[in-house]
Amino acid sequence: MRSNLEEVAKHRVRLRIDVSPEEARPTMDLAYRHVAESVSVPGFRKGKVPRRVVDAQVGRGAVLKEFLQHALEEFYLKALREHQLAPIADPEFDEVDMDDIETSGLRFSATVDVRPRLEFEESDYKGLRVERPRAEVYEREVDEQLERLRERFTELEIAGHPARRGDYVMADVRAYIHEQEVPEASGQDLLYEVGSQALVPELDTELEGKRKGDILKFNATLPEQFGDQAGKEVAFQVLVKEVKAKKLPQLDDDFATTSSEFDSLDELREDIRTKLGRLKEAAVDAALRERALQALTAKVEADLPDRLVDRETESRVRRASERAERQGTTLEAVLEASDVDELQFRSDARSHAVRAIRADLALEAVARAEEIQVTEEDLDRVIGELAKEIGRDAKQVRRSLEAGGQITSLASDIIRDKALDLVVKHADVVDEAGQPKASEPAAESEGTGE
Repeated sequence: MRSNLEEVAKHRVRLRIDVSPEEARPTMDLAYRHVAESVSVPGFRKGKVPRRVVDAQVGRGAVLKEFLQHALEEFYLKALREHQLAPIADPEFDEVDMDDIETSGLRFSATVDVRPRLEFEESDYKGLRVERPRAEVYEREVDEQLERLRERFTELEIAGHPARRGDYVMADVRAYIHEQEVPEASGQDLLYEVGSQALVPELDTELEGKRKGDILKFNATLPEQFGDQAGKEVAFQVLVKEVKAKKLPQLDDDFATTSSEFDSLDELREDIRTKLGRLKEAAVDAALRERALQALTAKVEADLPDRLVDRETESRVRRASERAERQGTTLEAVLEASDVDELQFRSDARSHAVRAIRADLALEAVARAEEIQVTEEDLDRVIGELAKEIGRDAKQVRRSLEAGGQITSLASDIIRDKALDLVVKHADVVDEAGQPKASEPAAESEGTGE
């Protein structure tokens, strides 16, 4: 097969494809077999009808139609691979010439919009100046973690003061709509944290300053969490049965022994400091990769096809809608709650789409320049990580990806991640003061999309 490439417009090409008789023959054989299986001729088994009989029974035109259904797509895809093109729409086939396939073969043209293709020099992606954020752990952060740990070992004791924010109240709560009790907003011996607004905000306001034995009566409107009852005005009656205050344990060696495997508070603090440091280093590595990607993307000056941007934008909108549905709501409701109109949301989605496409184009250019390939070991590793994450067998996940035609997409993601690893490795990494800082090999990434 021979193919010639012609650029007919920006991001639009025409492929002229010439298929030899020898290459076309297997597809023609397949066409005859398919047509033969659809006809029944006395004296011949189904699917074993000779060609001359098929031509006489259904006509040569039916066979050629079947042939074209397979041949155009088959040889068009071969031409795409030959010229390393990535289409962003379905092709338009024309100039089809198959007057004598057995002796002259098949000729046709395919016109299609394609993804831009960048070419980078080594200087475009090596030596990029990237600032590495600091990963310092502050003592106040260690203190905050210790306080959270103390909260987990908090005990409640009867308070000698009126209820205040942060205290807990044991209460019987009754909610009524026209003397009909609302079970969802009622409860006996309810342990309620004052200030949590877990029921209705008015309850927190009314509880402050109250003591054991006080009876509260007030009206309130039920919030969204009450489903069908939301928005209804309810009469509340509350009996305060006890006021309890939190008793935090002392921060000492005994606390360290009780709450951890360490024998002293100093050892516990050091362990917290070490773990925070690891978390910060991981966050810094991720930030460094993102900054390196931004520096690389700044090298991209190509105009993007509207169709490509539109498709990516719609994909982002669709994913946002699916996330909302999984949370039991709608995208419209989420936007309304965030005080964002749909036009602004779509504009933001389009901006993110443009940045993501430019980033992918840049990484693809690096991968081509460095001849980065994906191996079976790479695929096995990533599929294994995915399988572990979703709790499934790796072989099942692979079969599912293959059946859905997603292996190629996964391989592309791996190649882009490898390209970004290379960019980070060869970056001119400096600290916040602009001083050189040795760059370490980047950790494996889960993707570069936004």
